[in-house]
Order: sequence, then C-alpha cells, then structure tokens
Amino acid sequence: MDRQPGISTRRSDDVADAAEEEAIKPRKNGLYPEVSEELAENMKTGWADTELTNLEPIPQIAEAATRRTALSARFPGERLVIPAGNLKTRSNDTEYPFRSSVEYAYLTGDQTEDGVLVMEPAEDGAGHDATLYLLPRSDRENGEFWLDGQGELWVGRRHSLAESTQLYGLPCEDVRTVAEKLRAATGPVRVVRGYDPTIERALTDKVTAERDEELRQHLSEMRLVKDAFEIGELERACDSTVRGFEDVVRNLERAEATSERYIEGTFFLRARVEGNDVGYGSICAAGPHATSLHWVRNDGAVRPGELLLLDAGVETHTLYTADVTRTLPINGRFDELQRRIYDAVYEAQEAGIAAVQPGAKYLDFHHAAQRVLATRLVEWDLLEGPVERVLELGLQRRWTLHGTGHMLGMDVHDCAVARRETYADGTLEPGMCLTVEPGLYFQSDDLTVPEEYRGIGVRIEDDILVTEDGNRNLSGGLPRASSDVESWMARLKG
Repeated sequence: MDRQPGISTRRSDDVADAAEEEAIKPRKNGLYPEVSEELAENMKTGWADTELTNLEPIPQIAEAATRRTALSARFPGERLVIPAGNLKTRSNDTEYPFRSSVEYAYLTGDQTEDGVLVMEPAEDGAGHDATLYLLPRSDRENGEFWLDGQGELWVGRRHSLAESTQLYGLPCEDVRTVAEKLRAATGPVRVVRGYDPTIERALTDKVTAERDEELRQHLSEMRLVKDAFEIGELERACDSTVRGFEDVVRNLERAEATSERYIEGTFFLRARVEGNDVGYGSICAAGPHATSLHWVRNDGAVRPGELLLLDAGVETHTLYTADVTRTLPINGRFDELQRRIYDAVYEAQEAGIAAVQPGAKYLDFHHAAQRVLATRLVEWDLLEGPVERVLELGLQRRWTLHGTGHMLGMDVHDCAVARRETYADGTLEPGMCLTVEPGLYFQSDDLTVPEEYRGIGVRIEDDILVTEDGNRNLSGGLPRASSDVESWMARLKG
C-alpha cells in the first residue's frame, strides 16, 4: 500500500497540537516541496465534470424521515447532534474499514465517515429542520484530491453535496464548517457521544453527560420495534446467512485438511458477496473450542467425530445483521452422547421460541429454556434436584452460562443502551426481533461431569420476529432437529 503525505481533508479543528499542524501545513502553492510547479498546475486541469443527476434515493428514505420526526417529538426545542464517527487507526498509517454509528445510519441511511446529522429546532417552534453535514468532493485547485491519503484518487470518488441531497432527501453542507457553527450556536443541545471527538470538543460547554445519555437511550429504545424496511433487511440477512452455512457444510472436508480458519473464510466470502460484511466476528469453534462462548481465534483443528459450533451472521448493505448458530457433527452424524446433549438444547430452544409471543414478558423465553435445561441436568444426575431448587439457585448456569437471547437489528446485540424497564423487564410487541439461543457447555477440565461429557459444547440459535399472532423464525431455512441436521448435511455433501 502506497502512502505519501499531503494536504489534509480533515476538518480544520481536528488538529490536536502544533506538531500535527506543522505536518499538514500546505507549502509552496499548497503543495509539498517535491511537487513541481508544472505538475501542480497540470493536475488542476483536464478533468471531466462528473456531477450525477437523477440519482435514486436510498430505499429507506421514508422510514428515516419518520424516525427523525419521532425523535423530534421527543426533544422539542433542542438541537440534536448525531455523528457518524471517524476512521480508526489499525496500525501506523492504515485504518480499519469504516462502519458508521448505528444512531447516525438509522436516522439518515448514510454510512460515510465524518458525517454529522444536526437537527435544529424550527423557527416556528414546530419540529426540527435536519441538515446532513458531509465531506464534499475533493478540491482539485489545492491538490487535496491526489495529495491527501483520503483524497479521491486514493480512496475513490465521493458524492457531491448536491448528489447527497438527492440520495438522502436532506439539505447537505460541508462538514468542515459544522464544528464552528455548533460552537457559535445558542440554546439547549444534546449530542450522541463516543463517535466524534471534534464534535464533542465543540460542544464541551453546552452539553451534560446526563442529558446526552437520555438522547442515546431514546435512540436505542426507538429501535426495539422494527419497521417494515428493517424486517425486510433482517429477512435478507437471514437468507444470506442460511446460504453461508450451506457453503460451510459443503467445504467441511477442506476445513478438516486445514483449520477452523477455512470455515471462517468460507462464510466470510458469502457475507462479502451478498452483504456488507459479517455482523460480528464469526465463531467457528470445533471440538473443545465450542465450550468457549466467544471463540473467535478460529485457528484450531477440525476433526471428524467432533462437533462444530458455528455462530455467524451476514450483515446487509444497510447494516442489519443476522445472528445464527448451529452445532454440526463434523462427520455428518451425531454419536449417542452428542445427540442426547443436542436434543436437550433443541428442546430448550423449542420451549423458548414458543414463549415468544406479543404481550409476553421479555424474559419469559429465557425462563422457559432454562427450565428445560435444568430438568435434563437433574435427569442426567449432574445436578441434585428438585428442578425448582436448581432454578432458584441458578445452579444450571455452570453449564449454560449465558442468557438465552437478545434483541437483534443494526447491532448484533441491538438496543443495548435501552433502559431495563423497556428492555429486559419489558413486554414483547409485534415488530421486535430477538435471538433464542440456549446452550450447554461442558469444559474440558470440568471434573464435576463424567469424562465423556468434557469438551462438548452445543448451542442452537435462531432469529425470531414477534408477530401480531405469535412469532416467525427468520432463520428457519436451516434445520434444527438432530435428524434433520444429519439429512441436510448428507444432501449438501452429496
């Protein structure tokens, strides 16, 4: 990867200290000394006008406007500032791929770095006027388009502000002016923190942590119930994820010859071809690694006779992710003990899914699944009953460890900032989408279980949409019952 220093397109108030300011200061016609006058003049001319007209608006433009209207009603008369975030350094002069803040993408549909949505109270007192602040096209007069590492000849063409207005249905202005405008503004203001230090510095004397947290909480709670566009995106994510799991099964023999990384790469290919990325680090846990809940090293052996716990999800281009887990016999057949443990987890999942109903308490599905697991652990003489005692003391958690699910959406653990009374202690409503994912995990060094149990981990996870009359399994294209899993694997392996 080639890099050379040049003019910065970063906002002028990003400069942290004098040394950094000196490093990006334009020299000799705005260029660095090694750039000749003739080359500098040559690079200014001879470029076609590529302004695009009649662009198709983003598909969620109406839904994003509705969300902004709802947000406006909650905070009348207050200026609301929602940043997209900035590029983050991976190492030295390379950055991680950018992913916009969920709050920003939810309200705008845009996903570009450094963007800022500002919702100004309308002069007539009715609602807000929203403006999207973005980085415009690279300036060819001062050379930033080819000398800056984030210029368009380096990273690709950006949309002009006029083009962005067509795409997002919002007036767009140069983001390099927004910090100064915010510093000069008066009146109450709230900002979503944690994404853009420049914006937060500009508002230091105008905001409080408590008021800003209320904004963040409300945006999290807005996403608890999904609209029709969001449900469609979650369906698309699940459908692609099903195909990704099929890809993995077809390639298991190659994984046996290499490692879990082959499984990770196989699923990643599907995610990048059909979506934006994986929605989170894929867990490709073979054998004893399946007992580590968040095993993402994915560098272990894949051995026939053991189980593969694959927890992975495709993220769509609009940033909605699936979150699905299947535990598969690597050689295509469960042995007797593997089947017994698997079937117990499947039974627990069935009970959990059945409890996902409109009007039910959110935690009902968790309690239903945990009761099944506790019952089986008592039956297997791994715990001393009665079951009510086990549940009261939480003794089953030695081998279940985690909750049975979570909300799902633009974040794999969606709505995480919502207040407990609206989420964990809340009531299910149509349009909510959550995972149901019970599991049993017997660690390799657990001397409290018979030796044959040790090193076996099983989880089954699906994405469940609450409907008006019950629920719908969005990831139901993948088999769940042990016999169905075996038949499905046999078909795919040929």
